[in-house]
Amino acid sequence: AAAQDALRLSNKWRIEVSEGANNDGTITFRVTPKDGTPVDVVREIKDGRSENGVASVVREALKKALDPKVYKVEKDDGEDVLVKKRKGPDFEVKFVESTVKGTRIDVEKE
Repeated sequence: AAAQDALRLSNKWRIEVSEGANNDGTITFRVTPKDGTPVDVVREIKDGRSENGVASVVREALKKALDPKVYKVEKDDGEDVLVKKRKGPDFEVKFVESTVKGTRIDVEKE
């Protein structure tokens, strides 16, 4: 229960991608619904991917990992990825880690 209390819950999250990739690496996110099981989403990013390209890869990885009946995942402004609740509990999107140099990730509640 303590872990659940620490969650920052929202019904909509924005993942902001800044700068392109300067090496091959991975980006990891964790999506945790209130009172639910966390889903880790790990995706490889190739050297030279643009800011918008990295955002596209992140969007596709989240779309594959998350139930489309529960979550809507879309791009906004080219370099941002939105994760919205369709139904079910509010949830947290957390940026766990990245081995990609050059690319900055910022996750914010909408």
